[in-house]
Amino acid sequence: MALTDIRIRQLKPLGAASGEKYADERGLYLHVTATGKYWRMNYRFAGKQKTLALGVYPDVTLLKARARRDEARALLADDVDPGVAKRDEKRNKAEASIHTFEKVARDWLAKTANKRAAITQTKVTRWLEKDVFPFIGKLPVSTIRAKDVLDRVARRMEDRHIHESAHRIVQICAQVFRYAVAVGLMERDVTVDLRGALASVQKTSYAAITEPRQVGQLLRSIHAYGGHPTAVAALQLTPLVFVRPGELRAAEWAEIDLDAAEWRIPAARMKMKVEHLVPLSRQAVEILRALHPFSGHGRYVFPSIRTGERCMSENTINAALRGMGYAKDVMTAHGFRATARTLMDEVLGERVDLIEHQLAHTVKDPNGRAYNRTAHLPARREMMQRWADYLDKLRTGADIVPINRAA
Repeated sequence: MALTDIRIRQLKPLGAASGEKYADERGLYLHVTATGKYWRMNYRFAGKQKTLALGVYPDVTLLKARARRDEARALLADDVDPGVAKRDEKRNKAEASIHTFEKVARDWLAKTANKRAAITQTKVTRWLEKDVFPFIGKLPVSTIRAKDVLDRVARRMEDRHIHESAHRIVQICAQVFRYAVAVGLMERDVTVDLRGALASVQKTSYAAITEPRQVGQLLRSIHAYGGHPTAVAALQLTPLVFVRPGELRAAEWAEIDLDAAEWRIPAARMKMKVEHLVPLSRQAVEILRALHPFSGHGRYVFPSIRTGERCMSENTINAALRGMGYAKDVMTAHGFRATARTLMDEVLGERVDLIEHQLAHTVKDPNGRAYNRTAHLPARREMMQRWADYLDKLRTGADIVPINRAA
């Protein structure tokens, strides 16, 4: 006779050391002992008699025990041992609990560190620690859904009105998920399902001053700036070399040869992962020689004011510009690249391909092949000196007509 809930509640252990067994249906029975009431199912697989544990009453009700029995019988019908399947599922859950999103993300950061500049590695790590780990970091990576990333991560950032950062964080999460797929921890990158779900970001260019007389005023303000020596030097050097702000502030003395007037930025620190050579004008060399007594004993050309173990903060140059009265919609550290690009082309008439080389943009030869890092180096060296001389003329208020190259 099949068991009922009333009967199960009334069953008591009768004192036998091994307990008593009460049959239900289709192999399911309740094993009653002094320690509790246990659901069991007897079955045969590969010619052997086996027993499957299905839970403990009352946590597992009669209805739930029967459902588990039916699931086990369905596995048997497919020639799968339900006991082995249960053991594998338990092991998989245990492994999943170990491979949390944070654990996988940190593994990914370590495995791919050589593909990023040290500054970028630190920035990505901090983004994850601030905006991702507190919200989905403890979840097994295999259990995370697109909605988890959207609601717990992206929406929180959008609520803070940092939409561009929200897009960037989702892109970083996508890289972590793709790594998890590659190492067999999940089936697919769930962020694919978020396309169109985030608020769109309007692309804007970095603010830059490109009118010569205004550039001259900016250079005079920089020349009169009275901040910390490393900040002053960084500010003065920025328009002369017009590299990306991150490349400048992380410059190392080992990369710079003052006698040869060259700065070789290693590929690991470049956006395009290609070594970049910056010819240094006479003015740039003078700035670096004057700075050397302050930071030449350490690793970084522009060390952090707080500790020499890190480079200058990414906000230093922009903060100095704000202190001089230049709002972020007027001039930015990155904007010096646009200033150089515009004036060298439109005022000085420099060759566009040389300018693009010096901006570390990909420039191809007539056969469609990218030039190497030393392409047209003598011409670029001369161009950089003309540019520095032109900036001196703007700063001193001289006529803004182009420099006479023949002279």
